[in-house]
Amino acid sequence: MVYTRRNTDTARIFPSGRSQSVRLPKEYRFKGKDIMIKHFDNGVLLLPIDTSWTMLQAALQEFEPGFILKREQPEEQRREEIAAYFPLSG
Repeated sequence: MVYTRRNTDTARIFPSGRSQSVRLPKEYRFKGKDIMIKHFDNGVLLLPIDTSWTMLQAALQEFEPGFILKREQPEEQRREEIAAYFPLSG
């Protein structure tokens, strides 16, 4: 598989009182006054509050056709501490 990096744009950050603001390019503007913000590692993700399934569907289109995520699934563990609350048949 060949992965390509998409073009990226930059935005300006600047102090705003005791906070920090981001000036987004016009093509990245959000509708409304509020957005969701999620911090992860050393970055942030900005999302519209009215997130809908269309956003998920659009994100899924970014994967190459036939993309399959493979992982090794460990065997199920029986945990006696909680087994009494969830008895298994058989």
